[in-house]
Amino acid sequence: MTGRTFAIGDIHGDFVRLRTLLQRLPSQTPADTLVFLGDYVDRGDWSREVVHTMMTLTRYTPAKVVCLRGNHEDAWLVVRERGWPEFVLPEGNGCWDTLRSYTGKPAPGTLPARPEWDALVSGSFFPDEHVAWMRSLPIWYEDEHAIYVHAGLPMVDGQFPHPKDLADPRPMLWQRSEAFFRQYEGKRVVCGHTPTETLPDLSTYTPDDPTDAWMRSSVVAIDTGCGRGGFLTAIELPSLRVFESR
Repeated sequence: MTGRTFAIGDIHGDFVRLRTLLQRLPSQTPADTLVFLGDYVDRGDWSREVVHTMMTLTRYTPAKVVCLRGNHEDAWLVVRERGWPEFVLPEGNGCWDTLRSYTGKPAPGTLPARPEWDALVSGSFFPDEHVAWMRSLPIWYEDEHAIYVHAGLPMVDGQFPHPKDLADPRPMLWQRSEAFFRQYEGKRVVCGHTPTETLPDLSTYTPDDPTDAWMRSSVVAIDTGCGRGGFLTAIELPSLRVFESR
């Protein structure tokens, strides 16, 4: 018996909406799979709680759990390895919020105290087990229903290669490619990363609501702004039934 797959979009530290969405999903069986598309941290107030939930979710569901790496997890790994102030300092990336979640202290303002500053730019506040978990996350996943990846598939020489054929996997974490959303045809790809309200006006799912899930024949995008004032979305495959935290 072929099971269902529930793909869940970018969470960005919003534990409340994650909990709400998980409670709204149908009961799962061992034949089912939960696929999380990455970006568990930053912007929201509860990054630590979200990561802990992801790391322990198999205790609470009989389904297979697949957690993909997002560009924010990828960025923090770079921060830990060699530093990346250009990523952690801009307010819009929400890294101060992650520091606050892990330390339990108010996020510093524009002139942070030196210990908080050092912790932020080094990522030293992350427990080692959380860093190891981020490092273990796969970049893509595939089942009979779809290919799942954080940001989409890059175009190479006018084609969209299968993830296994890509020499450089990083675009699958970081790209914002309008060409992918307009031109990709093939096995369905489910992704997050790019907010749906910024995508081309091609969606066949509630096209009058640009903040909603985005669907075209071969692409489903479900970053609906969780962690930055939006909501969290999941899609069930193969039925294409949509679940929301709002």
